[in-house]
Amino acid sequence: MAEGMDETRKPPIENGSAAAVGLTAPAAPQVPCGPLVESADIDEVLRRPVVDEEAWIEVIRKMDAVYAELVESQAELERKNAELEEAQRFISRVLGSMTDVLVVCDTEGRIQRVNEAMLRLTGWREEELLGRSLVELFTEGHRDKAGLLASRARGLEGPVTDCEVSLRAKDGSPVELAVNCSTCLDHAGRATGLVLVGRPVGELQHAYRELARAHEALRKMQQQLVFSEKMAALGRLVAGVAHELNNPISFIYGNMHALERYAQRLETWLRAVDDKVRDEELRRLRDELQLERILKDLRPLVEGTLEGAERVSAIVQELRRFSGRQREERASCALRPLVETAVNWVSRSTPEMPRVGIDCPEDLRVHVPRGHVHQILVNLLQNAVDVLAARRDGRIDITCGRDDGGRRAVLEVRDNGPGIAEADLPRIFEPFFTTKPIGKGTGLGLYVSYNMAGEIGGALEARNLPAGGAAFVLRLPLAEAQSGAGRGPAGEDASA
Repeated sequence: MAEGMDETRKPPIENGSAAAVGLTAPAAPQVPCGPLVESADIDEVLRRPVVDEEAWIEVIRKMDAVYAELVESQAELERKNAELEEAQRFISRVLGSMTDVLVVCDTEGRIQRVNEAMLRLTGWREEELLGRSLVELFTEGHRDKAGLLASRARGLEGPVTDCEVSLRAKDGSPVELAVNCSTCLDHAGRATGLVLVGRPVGELQHAYRELARAHEALRKMQQQLVFSEKMAALGRLVAGVAHELNNPISFIYGNMHALERYAQRLETWLRAVDDKVRDEELRRLRDELQLERILKDLRPLVEGTLEGAERVSAIVQELRRFSGRQREERASCALRPLVETAVNWVSRSTPEMPRVGIDCPEDLRVHVPRGHVHQILVNLLQNAVDVLAARRDGRIDITCGRDDGGRRAVLEVRDNGPGIAEADLPRIFEPFFTTKPIGKGTGLGLYVSYNMAGEIGGALEARNLPAGGAAFVLRLPLAEAQSGAGRGPAGEDASA
């Protein structure tokens, strides 16, 4: 009977139905409905009173579809896992390559991840740090900063930048870091912890010290270049300065000889008076000693001697301002005397000086250090003289005025030389740039003048003239008092 039951449960082999072979289908079996059956949507088929061949075919078809979906889902899952593993390996490589320290904490301030730089710097192992409170890694004196950083884990405050902290290494030694700290957010913008990135302060301090040393060396080099150019220019002007000093010194020397002769005559007269010589003898001696002439010449001699001494003093002061390293204070001074002095110095040291024309108002005053402007003018004039050395019709024109805004004085030095090559114009104020033969120029004159003009609140420009030649334009700050009322001749302004 059992075997007969087994035969009736088998699906028919031929003719497509059980009725074709004379079999009666039994009642539908009680098939349990599990997740797989439910997902295949075959539970209704299996609960039919009669399960024929078509029902079984439908069951198999749906089971195949479910299996195919499972296979596809498994393949997609494996692909996603591979991508996730590759992303994890990439992140690990990046973190391992970082030279900066990286620490990631959760919202409670417990360490979730660190990179190799953190482990190398502190000596801890990764398993010793994970799960520990970030505050525990800070030294005693920096626990307050640890609390400040930990507050970012809950997104309570904004990021922290360039904060110097001290961590405790495994051996107990402090590790100084300059850190940046910010809140870590999830895809929904909720705070999930903090990210701390730091760099050893020693490296930053070393970089800062190297930068400071380089800057100081550059500053000293610039000062040395300026002083060297001053000495070079002073050497070129020695002959002119010697001539400038020779005139007042010769004047003083002659006056002192005259005063010595007059002093001897006055001593003779005074001794005669002390000896109570008779009046007739005194009158004769007075005429013989020419006392009336002495009295007339005495004051002019003294005044001339003082004037010569003042001129020597002025020249010495100009030399000190020109060659000294001291920082000269700005003062209000007339511009024309500065121009005339510079022209005089250069002309005394030049065997064949080109013709020089000066067009400068007497009342034009600037607020500058006199020594700086004097050196700039000497450099510009000497440069023009060198350019015109081969020309017999060389001419230098110096014009002074005010700019359109009335805030600056404009001094222009023009020459009728060949001008400046267009390729050289952008480099004309670069250090050591010169078009002169080797040994004839240092390439520092215009460079020093350009920087010096900027230091005193002015500017120096160069351009070519349409008719030929070059022009250097010096702009200087005007003095507050522009009026020339009550001013004397240009020579009286020389010491202003």
